[in-house]
Amino acid sequence: MNVPPRTITGALHAHNKSACDWGWQSLLAYGCHTSVVVIDTRAVQILQTLEKHKGTVIKTKWARENYHHTIDAPYGLRLASADTNGQIIVWDVSAATDRASFSDGGKPVLDLEWLATQDASHDLLVALHPPYSLVLWNADTGTKLWKKTFTDNIQSMAFDPFDPANLTLLGTDCILFLSDFSISKAPSSNGRKFYITTPNAPSPSSSSNNLGANTPATTPTSDKNSIRPARTALRRVRLLVGDSKQKGSATGEEPDPSMALNECLQLCYLQSRRNHILLVYPREILILDLNIHQTVGTIPMERSGSPFQQVYPCKQRDVLMCLHENGSISVRVRRKALIVASTPSAATTPVDQSFIGLHGDFYWNDPQDVIYDLRCQSDPLRVTKHVRAFGLACCASTERYAALIMSDGRILIWTLMTVEHHSTTVSNSLSHVVLTPLYSPGFSHNYDDFEIVPPPSSGLSNQVQKPTMKTSLADMICQPELKGEVGVQKPDRGILFKFVLTGFTSGIAATPTVIRVCPPLTTKNLHIHKPLVGIGTSVGLVQVFNLATGALWREYNIHTSTVRGIEWVSLCSFLSFSYANPPSSGVTRNELLLLDLQNGKTTQLRAHKGEEAPIEALKVSHQKQYFVVMFKERPFEIWDLRSLSVLREMPANFPVVTALEWSPSHKKRSAHQPLAEMSQSSLDLSGSTQHILDPNEGKSGQPVATKEHFVFSEQSGVLHHFWVEGNLVKEGAKLPSETSLGTITCITWKGETLVLGDVDGNLSIWDLKAKISRNYPTHRSSIKKVKFAPGKGNMKLLFMWNEGIDIWDTKEMQAVSSLKTPKEHNRVIDADWAASDRPVVIGADGCLRVHDIKLRLSCYPTEYTDFPDPVFCPYLLSSKASLAMKYTMQHQPWNSTYTLHLTGEYFHGDSSSSQEPAAHTLNSRGERMCEAPEEENFIRAVNEQFNIMPQDVKSFLPVCPYGTAQRCLVTARLFGDESEVDFWTVTLFYLKSEKMRLTCPAHKEHKETTGMPQESFQSSTVNSSQTNLHKTPSIDLSHLLDQKGEDMSSCTCVWEPPLDTCFDVLCDNKSFQKYQLDRVSLHDSKRATYEHTMKCAENLILLGQFDRAVQLYLETESENDNYYLNSLQACLVATVKSSGASQSTIKLVATSLIANGRLSEGIQLLCLINKGMDACRYLQTYGQWNQSVWLAKATLNFPECSEVMRRWVDYLCTPQVNQKSKAILVLITLGQFYKVLEMLFSLHYYDRAAMFAEACQEFGVLPDTEEMRTLLEKIYLEYARYLLALGNKKAYGFYCNKAAEKGQKVLQEMEWMSD
Repeated sequence: MNVPPRTITGALHAHNKSACDWGWQSLLAYGCHTSVVVIDTRAVQILQTLEKHKGTVIKTKWARENYHHTIDAPYGLRLASADTNGQIIVWDVSAATDRASFSDGGKPVLDLEWLATQDASHDLLVALHPPYSLVLWNADTGTKLWKKTFTDNIQSMAFDPFDPANLTLLGTDCILFLSDFSISKAPSSNGRKFYITTPNAPSPSSSSNNLGANTPATTPTSDKNSIRPARTALRRVRLLVGDSKQKGSATGEEPDPSMALNECLQLCYLQSRRNHILLVYPREILILDLNIHQTVGTIPMERSGSPFQQVYPCKQRDVLMCLHENGSISVRVRRKALIVASTPSAATTPVDQSFIGLHGDFYWNDPQDVIYDLRCQSDPLRVTKHVRAFGLACCASTERYAALIMSDGRILIWTLMTVEHHSTTVSNSLSHVVLTPLYSPGFSHNYDDFEIVPPPSSGLSNQVQKPTMKTSLADMICQPELKGEVGVQKPDRGILFKFVLTGFTSGIAATPTVIRVCPPLTTKNLHIHKPLVGIGTSVGLVQVFNLATGALWREYNIHTSTVRGIEWVSLCSFLSFSYANPPSSGVTRNELLLLDLQNGKTTQLRAHKGEEAPIEALKVSHQKQYFVVMFKERPFEIWDLRSLSVLREMPANFPVVTALEWSPSHKKRSAHQPLAEMSQSSLDLSGSTQHILDPNEGKSGQPVATKEHFVFSEQSGVLHHFWVEGNLVKEGAKLPSETSLGTITCITWKGETLVLGDVDGNLSIWDLKAKISRNYPTHRSSIKKVKFAPGKGNMKLLFMWNEGIDIWDTKEMQAVSSLKTPKEHNRVIDADWAASDRPVVIGADGCLRVHDIKLRLSCYPTEYTDFPDPVFCPYLLSSKASLAMKYTMQHQPWNSTYTLHLTGEYFHGDSSSSQEPAAHTLNSRGERMCEAPEEENFIRAVNEQFNIMPQDVKSFLPVCPYGTAQRCLVTARLFGDESEVDFWTVTLFYLKSEKMRLTCPAHKEHKETTGMPQESFQSSTVNSSQTNLHKTPSIDLSHLLDQKGEDMSSCTCVWEPPLDTCFDVLCDNKSFQKYQLDRVSLHDSKRATYEHTMKCAENLILLGQFDRAVQLYLETESENDNYYLNSLQACLVATVKSSGASQSTIKLVATSLIANGRLSEGIQLLCLINKGMDACRYLQTYGQWNQSVWLAKATLNFPECSEVMRRWVDYLCTPQVNQKSKAILVLITLGQFYKVLEMLFSLHYYDRAAMFAEACQEFGVLPDTEEMRTLLEKIYLEYARYLLALGNKKAYGFYCNKAAEKGQKVLQEMEWMSD
């Protein structure tokens, strides 16, 4: 097996904490000392180890995949890492090379983040340097675009996932909010400062008036509520006070010493909801709403629970994955708090009002609090002072897999699974505090990988049941906030979460002490040889790694103290010895074991010995017949390896041995040859050289006896020669010492060459045949080890000294390479040869590195690397192969049957349509074979990926109930294509909605209900078969309809779960409006200051909740300076609602206010008189695009909202903003499918445009117009050319035919060129 350069890592450095990231490609990257390790999470094996950092790696970050992939922008494994020296390296992981390397003056890096909001560039990287520098880099060229220096020390940063202009920085005593982040220039300001404070305790009466005035009828009346202290709620309401620390004292607020920001472990944005951030403390998590700058929820840690260490906020559902200090991972799911009824009959259970911990701890929560229920927790690990949890990384594409990185190098992969909820399984003692179950999107649980999703209407017996895959978190549970909604049909299948450990890998154990590689590869052991290396550790553990794959092969805990040496006696057994550090007396108890790797049997040698001098070395003869046990300052012992008996113990007056080595030369005699005759043979050191595995040995069938030689040196430098045969040990000649050499420390012997190293760094090389010796100074310190490389005629010599290793060519007597490690943490502990040109070194950092002969490379391209298990990763394919695999999975109408297998027809098309019969070479299965080797490699690589694809995906793709759109979504998740996942998730939802609208008699003409504009569906009454312009096969969409709906006057629409809140303004209007009303209600319940009350009143007016706004205005205290103004505003709001006669005057006043810089007040007045459309226009005119979109989605009817959104699309497409991908998603929500196709075509997204057109035709939502047919022909023609560039001639011909006349002309031109 080939041994490539690689690094096998071990325990982590303290600075490696949190240096981990799980990319969309399903690969995990983490730092280990100066190395970056990449793990294949599917097979749980090391994919790559990257080596170029000089400092300790402190950050790793995968590049985002939020862009359209083409041949020019292919799928690739880009990874950024940073170290303590400030060096940032952007890697090409598959090629094991750096794409760029840069730094900002050697300052360490605190945080890294890729920007993925621009369609123009995907190479922008933001780095945070201490104490307060922010740098934007072009990661492709290493160019610094700009640098921003702040005035406050910064610890970490977080980008708003919903608005790329918002950046939040966590300081030592404050939080900085930036709203002007741009790639074109550095932020102009230092941001707004905010400090966390707690309001002073008001009186009980004021507390109830302040927080409970909005819900007098819903105030809890139970005894538990009545005795609750008034200060309890307010103690959890922590405010973000802006600009100065003194401002808090002026407004009646006090700093909260328990929530000091320097104790904050993490700041991050909530990915599932806009304008929410998390502050993670060891005993508490705060959820802050940035609209009101106040905490809206708190997650306390149970009294007996392990403190928080890190939190990952999920995107698909409002779920938090929390890492605890004891190594456990908990899952917390957001629950909508229920309003507690005032009557006992309607009272809720304590579970609906409180937070229940796993240990039975009980915490009160207000009805309007943001509540995250603890749903499951993984098993805790044994955490000690030296073994701790170092980081948590979650799969970005599925969010059901979590990787736990431990400080000792272990990686644990936890999978989130669901089990059926059975109330009978709960113990009676806890039955009153058990949380209600979550609900699965499906109701059938007959399959592990699939569920049956019912059409949510009354009665499931007559419904068409369609399977769906459980690939992501969104497929496992419904949206928690939908529970209890009126008109929402919920399946009656309750589920519970559980964590299952599905993957585990470990590296080298802490503190390795010695390594030894097994006997080398020869012609005799070619078929059974494995390049194994034994590694001894300080805890008595011996690990055996396979150097060809880098995987841990065996692990043996066989010693009770530090392993001091390992010597292989065969390919499947070795000797090892250990002893504890001897006391001042210098004696200790030795352990000497023989281990058989085939059965794990250990044989203890010298067990009867007590305390003695420690063993210094073991030397096994080349024929594996004998071995020598050397002691410190004591004579050695000679053992027979076959009988495991002592042949001779040297006398006490024997000279102290400093180095010993066996001769590779040996002499054999047959059983009939007298021993005396053998004893007459020459004892000259230049005896005949013969290979250990003689091919003629043993052919006579008679046993052979082998005489073996060894030499050793004493402290005076005299070289002694001994030979051993059978039970005889004889001393040979003595050679005087070299006057120019110091004390000899090591000896190695190969062929006719003997090499000695001394304490002064000199090498003495003896040519035994010519009887010549030469001394060479190495100018190094004391030489600790010398060893020849394996292989006949290979005379490369490795020697190790205190600060590194050198490799010399003894034939030419010149240095080949050198590796110096002056730093203590990189100090070389031991070295050996893994192959004839592969030195292997283990350092004090606990990492084993297999180098090339130049000692420069210790990593290798994945293309030439062997792995223990097949690797499913389309990113490792060539650009064309990965794209071909993707398009084959998405849609293959050119094939009569859907198949995940490429044949030679991929490159040569279908011969059935050709005019002349052509003779093609067929394989054994009757498939056409490739004509070129590159074509064969292309098809083989893609088919290998198809073969190892997850079986549930292979089973589901041919039978996707929603056709092309759903296949594209499944493919995007499998590929980890962030851009495609978002696109097809939104597309599939709105295609299903429009299909239901077109087939529903009650809603066919009501475009507002489903978000589809009138002008986009002039031919909406055309049925599916008529709108399939080119006779595309129609998929079965009957499960979208109510089969009982024979009465066409009733609604036949089927309820579809809305998009997740992470899609924000891309959600349908009804869901968005409901979420905004819930949120303003939450803000109302959290009012603690006058400013917050006015903010709530403003939002209530914008949302049309005038009655509640009047109440808030009337709550103003008479001592307040704005008392009179607020009273007038209350009168105005109440009057305008009852009489609209003054609308013209109010509109005039609003216009005047806006013109004079009072934009907010003017907008409120316009909304007060139902002029929301005008308000949105003014907001857009003054650059408040996000606010205008929010107002339009939350208040306007669909036609007016569509107009505002279309103007926003135009803004997103401007060169300054350049977010055309987001603009396309907005157009999909508006039902502007023609515009979507047109924009995709203009962006050269031909593949996505063609798949979108196919999906629309399958759903029957495209009008049959000349304009649409022309556009589709253009799209199909360009897609055909694109497929031709990938080599798929068969698909090229199909889409040329589909493109009608234009395609036929191009097809004829191609045939003419090929002829």
